[in-house]
Amino acid sequence: WLAKNPEAVGCKRDGQSIFRELALFQDYHGLPAFKKALVDFMAEIRGNKVSFEPNNIVLTAGATSANETLMFCLAEHGDAFLLPTPYYPGFDRDLKWRTGVQIVPIHCTSSNCFRITASAIEEAYQQAQKKNLTVKGILITNPSNPLGTTMTRPELNLLINFITDKQIHLISDEIYSGTVFNSPSFISIMEALKDMNMEKNNRVHIVYSLSKDLGLPGFRVGAIYSNDPTVVSAAVKMSSFGLVSSQTQYLLSVMLSDKKFRNHYIVKNQNRLLKRQRKLVSGLEKSGIRCLESNAGLFCWVDMRHLLSSDTFEAEMELWERIIYDVKLNISPGSSCHCNEPGWFRVCFANMSEDALELAMQRLKSFVGSIKKHNHQESEKLRKESHIGKWIFRLSFQSFNEQDQR
Repeated sequence: WLAKNPEAVGCKRDGQSIFRELALFQDYHGLPAFKKALVDFMAEIRGNKVSFEPNNIVLTAGATSANETLMFCLAEHGDAFLLPTPYYPGFDRDLKWRTGVQIVPIHCTSSNCFRITASAIEEAYQQAQKKNLTVKGILITNPSNPLGTTMTRPELNLLINFITDKQIHLISDEIYSGTVFNSPSFISIMEALKDMNMEKNNRVHIVYSLSKDLGLPGFRVGAIYSNDPTVVSAAVKMSSFGLVSSQTQYLLSVMLSDKKFRNHYIVKNQNRLLKRQRKLVSGLEKSGIRCLESNAGLFCWVDMRHLLSSDTFEAEMELWERIIYDVKLNISPGSSCHCNEPGWFRVCFANMSEDALELAMQRLKSFVGSIKKHNHQESEKLRKESHIGKWIFRLSFQSFNEQDQR
């Protein structure tokens, strides 16, 4: 697209340079053309089942900035947000470091594929109250990082009903919404609200970014979408600390306004992700490793519990270090994502070539084979020691009886 559209890259419009125009100070609200193109792109990713108002969007320097800005807008120092586990490790930095906000985990387990339940939310809420923390909201990632799954409608309805009952906020981080490559389809929190006739709810806020859906993390383009004018106003003022450059906005406004390219890119990207994900899953299965069934994202949630030396987080870190240093694979241990079950790992598949992925699977297969061989040898050793021990015991008992008879 860049090669076919040199004018956009060169800051030109209708053959005339607009470099000077873009180089001067712009409105902190962002370029109108870019905001319009961005909300249209967001709607298209969601199957045009919902629409977004350009005036309700606040541009930020990436989703990191968007999430932190919402913390400043919605909570005071010492307040809490509830987050389902496992969650993106960066949230410990993004949500807490400068805001003083506390994170209280909503513990989800493998018994139901890490789905959110009413009892888990209530337990987390009660846990926060026991610590004298004021809960200001819940933050979710949908699709999930690190699970690579989309949330179900019952989960979304549960969350909406809970925050309505408690009069708290809900932040839906939807930066992976364009990476859904398989069924079930993605359901945005906005779609769930619309189906409940609550689309104008001012306690629900969306975080979005072009880092994942367009593969442009270096461009630092994020956004907050909210129906609350007070939040929008405050966030716009705070956005001065992390603006998106006018040149970036102009380039992307032209790109995202190209509907033919937009449609082609979304489909092509999703097909490539599906192919790569299947290659990773099949490669892991050849090593006897299973993954949580996923349909989105750039990674898989991998179950290596059977490779642990013991059911502990110490054993998880021991296995992780061996994979890092012996296999040379950079994966994330589940404990870094606050998973409460040892042995789960996040493995990314979209940031390497086909050849690199093939090599990684070969190395991992050899590594797993060496572990199984070692475990078999240890098992045989213990079996023999046990057999010898029993033989010596029988011999000693027989000798004792013979001496007793004498």
